Amino acid sequence: MSNAVLRIFKAPGLRKKILFTLGILLIYRLGQNVPVPGVDYRSVTQCIKEGVGNGGLFGLINTFSGGALLQLTIFALGITPYITASIILQLLTVVIPRLEALKKEGQAGTAKITQYTRYLTLGLAVLQGAALVAKVQSGGLFSTCQVRTQIIPDTSIFRTSVMVITMTAGTAVVMWLGELITDRGIGNGMSILMFTSLAAGFPANLWGIKKSGKILDGWGEFAIVITVGLCMVCLVVFVEQAQRRIPVQYAKRMIGRRSYGGTSTYIPLKVNQAGVVPVIFASSLLSIPSLIDLGGNSSSGWSRWIATNLARGDQPIHLILYFLLIVFFAFFYVAISFTPKEIADNMKKHGGFIPGIRAGRPTADYLGYVLNRITWPGALYLGLIALVPTAALVLFNGSNFPFGGTSILIIVSVGLETVKQIESQLQQRNYEGFLR
Repeated sequence: MSNAVLRIFKAPGLRKKILFTLGILLIYRLGQNVPVPGVDYRSVTQCIKEGVGNGGLFGLINTFSGGALLQLTIFALGITPYITASIILQLLTVVIPRLEALKKEGQAGTAKITQYTRYLTLGLAVLQGAALVAKVQSGGLFSTCQVRTQIIPDTSIFRTSVMVITMTAGTAVVMWLGELITDRGIGNGMSILMFTSLAAGFPANLWGIKKSGKILDGWGEFAIVITVGLCMVCLVVFVEQAQRRIPVQYAKRMIGRRSYGGTSTYIPLKVNQAGVVPVIFASSLLSIPSLIDLGGNSSSGWSRWIATNLARGDQPIHLILYFLLIVFFAFFYVAISFTPKEIADNMKKHGGFIPGIRAGRPTADYLGYVLNRITWPGALYLGLIALVPTAALVLFNGSNFPFGGTSILIIVSVGLETVKQIESQLQQRNYEGFLR
């Protein structure tokens, strides 16, 4: 491994890409610690030290922003608006014929969809920024902090507008930094930024568990968390790499004096075809009821029921709905992102067929059957691994468990893809890669 790392820096082009990526990440982390104008940073720091923060959607955004949301920095919203906009555009591509036509146009159509994603990202950033500022002004973000009403001393319209505009501009800068990494760095820029945000909170959370632990002065709990985290990483790597390979053969064709085709290949169907999208969808959907009352002061019966059963992640109703929503969205996302009929038509057009299966509709039915069979274990795996933080919350008496299901899924997936890209570039330069 050490020799492979040294070979990376021996390749001038790859070395420049990695150093450029590290420089962008440094700027990103710096922006996550610059407070928004109009925020009393001392009051924010006191509330964070008291360990009170809102869960639900804001807790999800705080996780993806590397803790910048609770600190109310210029990058408080992080890349969450971009993730949401990308998912919405991907869903609308199936519904709106114009977007579907753009997707089939190749690079030009993809660039147009990317432009739409940017516009939608800014719109979502304005909405989320306004909701966040309103939540802070009402004292709902830090519900039990004594100085929660002093976080934003000036609640005028002008000051509120400046804060929302600053957060929106910060989201635009984050989006630009991610695109710079994609164009001139290594790996997918948005994924690398998300990886950095999630990994940044691990050391503090681990040390917090050690300090609050009671077994062997906290080292017992620390060792348990590390062991559970390693087991989860191994499980995620195993499932993320697991796939069902459907064999495909292409018939020989004579064009002029040359013969084409006659090769054998396969269609890789991943067990977790949907990735982490179902977990994000389920978390966002469950947090919507708790956002209806931003102030959290409603005394109505339905508001108390939501606060008791849906807003708290350790309640049975919340856990059951969370698990069922993840399973539902896993099947839903696979159904709209993977179309067996289109794949079967492309295979038939190029003379491909699955051995023992006729081309055309029988091939599409067979692919759909296999996809449904392997989606079940993938959906159950996502649901179970997403409930690990809740179990840890009860086990460690409310401590912030660092190895959450969503965090591990994203970190392992991004890490695997980045290593594969570095591996391919090393092999192109005739260097040995990480894997031998």
